[in-house]
Amino acid sequence: MLLISSFFEIIKAIILGVIEGITEWLPISSTGHLLLVDEFLKLKESQEFYSVFLYVIQLGAILAVVVLFWHKLIPFSSKKTAVEKRSTYNLWGKIIIACIPGAVFGVLFNDKVDAFIAGTPTTKAVTIAAALIFYGIIFIIIENANKTKAASLDQLQKLDYKTALFIGLFQVLSLIPGTSRSGITIIGAMLLGASRPIAAEFTFFLSIPVMVGESLIKLYKFGFHFTGLEAAVLLTGTLVAFIVSLLSIRFLMNYVKKHDFKVFGWYRIVLGIIVLAYFLIFR
Repeated sequence: MLLISSFFEIIKAIILGVIEGITEWLPISSTGHLLLVDEFLKLKESQEFYSVFLYVIQLGAILAVVVLFWHKLIPFSSKKTAVEKRSTYNLWGKIIIACIPGAVFGVLFNDKVDAFIAGTPTTKAVTIAAALIFYGIIFIIIENANKTKAASLDQLQKLDYKTALFIGLFQVLSLIPGTSRSGITIIGAMLLGASRPIAAEFTFFLSIPVMVGESLIKLYKFGFHFTGLEAAVLLTGTLVAFIVSLLSIRFLMNYVKKHDFKVFGWYRIVLGIIVLAYFLIFR
């Protein structure tokens, strides 16, 4: 029985890793999806471990960004010219500047967000659903407004430090569950003139220090005293999140070269309605 129970926990970790790998990068809110999944697919481990699990599997997702964009992100590559190396250091400077607002607000309000996530399911559901629907509508409005506009920031090098800081300010809104870190960062970047590919790419880069920081803080607070099953669940979820993230990021970067984000806006609206209906009517 113990072996069967452990097997099913690993299966659950795989499913959660798949959801993380898809929803972390597509602008559709990983929180909204995990809230629904948690209703039907609960890990047997403690709530404290589950919270750590959701943060730590992000490390797998982040590793996918590093692997896919290795040449752009690593300044000391022997294949780079001196100019390219300076450009990479400059990019990291912009990433760090953009991370400052999120880091400050994260330190100030992270405990309150965690307390909210641990609150009543209905309160969480209404908040998440509202954020899903609201930003879904925003995506559609922005894309309709940009139909006849040419993006002023069509190259990463054109994105300056001031714009990076403003994008970072938008990312602060991702503290509200259901907003989507990638979604709000893409919205902010596009409002500031970035093309879809540049908005998506900078969003991926900006996630590296943010998500690594969040994961390490969670690990530090929880400690490293995992049981054998907890360690297996954590490693499985992280590995799956990495593999699925590789596919998700490649898909999104290819998709936005020819399509807009409206399909994600409509998806968010539908998902928000489903979340509301389930928790207010059927639960």
